[in-house]
Amino acid sequence: MEYVLGLKCAICGAEYGIDEVDYVCPKHGDGGRGASGRRATSEGILDVVYDYDRIGAGFTPGRLSGQPANIWRYMPLLPVDPDVARRLSEGTVLGSVGWTPLYPAPRLAAQLGLTHLWVKDDSRQPTASFKDRASAVAVVKARERGAEVVTTASTGNAAAALSGLCAAVGQRNVIFVPRTAPEAKVAQLLAYGSTVLLVDGTYDQAFELCLEAAQAFGWYNRNTAYNPAMSEGKKTAAYEVCEQLPIGARHAAPLTAPDVIFVPVGDGCIIGGIHKGLRDLLALGWIDAMPRIVGVQAAGSSPLVDAWERGLQGWEMEPVEAHSVADSIVAGLPRDRIKALRAVRETGGAFIRVGDEEILAAIPALAQGCGVFAEPAAAAAYAGLIEAVARGLVSADDRVVVLATGSGLKDVASAMKAVEKQPAVVEPTLEAVRQALG
Repeated sequence: MEYVLGLKCAICGAEYGIDEVDYVCPKHGDGGRGASGRRATSEGILDVVYDYDRIGAGFTPGRLSGQPANIWRYMPLLPVDPDVARRLSEGTVLGSVGWTPLYPAPRLAAQLGLTHLWVKDDSRQPTASFKDRASAVAVVKARERGAEVVTTASTGNAAAALSGLCAAVGQRNVIFVPRTAPEAKVAQLLAYGSTVLLVDGTYDQAFELCLEAAQAFGWYNRNTAYNPAMSEGKKTAAYEVCEQLPIGARHAAPLTAPDVIFVPVGDGCIIGGIHKGLRDLLALGWIDAMPRIVGVQAAGSSPLVDAWERGLQGWEMEPVEAHSVADSIVAGLPRDRIKALRAVRETGGAFIRVGDEEILAAIPALAQGCGVFAEPAAAAAYAGLIEAVARGLVSADDRVVVLATGSGLKDVASAMKAVEKQPAVVEPTLEAVRQALG
């Protein structure tokens, strides 16, 4: 952590030493209720601030070629003890987090009238979702602090990520999950040996209960939009995209940023992390332009779209009743709403809402168009791209990246709803095969 200058509040700009504050800005509450009577748990979310001059002096794009193919290749830009991170990742699952494929998708591009389209496939992470990036950092931070227990609340993916990576290094953990979470995701938690508490309520209620328990029992809290180190793990996907994209002729910087990135959004943590990673690269001079960031929400859970359309600030938002087939992006009051709105507004991007029918249709479209099998939340990003093209928000020559955040195996029931063609039942004869093939 030698390159970390400190922490800065995303609202008031108050600055703190890296060891001075554990989670959120004290001026905006820490798990209690603020002056308005509403929860202030995420309103004082902090940013990790780096010394870019010192980093740039010794860490250059040329040095990346000799680094491991995981998130730890960006060690100077992560708020962790390098020795602890290397020790825990050597020979364990933590060493497999990150450096997921960036696939060109020319057939999908042609269908949409685009020239350049890539899909970043984070379903290839160890526990099959993007959330492994933050959880890897959480496990390292917990070990740095000597924490006996790590905890998080989740609709499934963040929980599975923490559960699996804790299992890899023998770290005790307690997981709070809404009772409605898909069975496949709960199965992962149980298989990894986590203590699982199914909360008979919403995700937001599970989140609040997790915060209360962590404070009461002294557990290390992995929750994003609360623990500032989690955005730092998620931002590594932005580094990878810019490192993996082919160098563009119109770019003079060492790495190439896309023109537009489509991100599925629930709590707003991933989109905020992507923005932070791109800001890092721009500050270092590794890219020469900031991409537009487009956040995609399910129509039944789109408070950030509403806030963006109405010009609201994050602290002005009120909870809504949220529902969608895309359970991973259902959030009545997004916890990282301040960073999420900032990501879109500062990059000239947009927020888009898509219906459940469009989300389900995007699952086979992605699978058949480029071979990526996505869960509903991940497919929402591609559904958002389709909507953006229809609305003229993306031009034909834009270099577009779609972030696929989780595997379709996380929610097989939704995948079965999404496919129109069902398998034929045949007798074990060649003639039966001929008949079935028409």
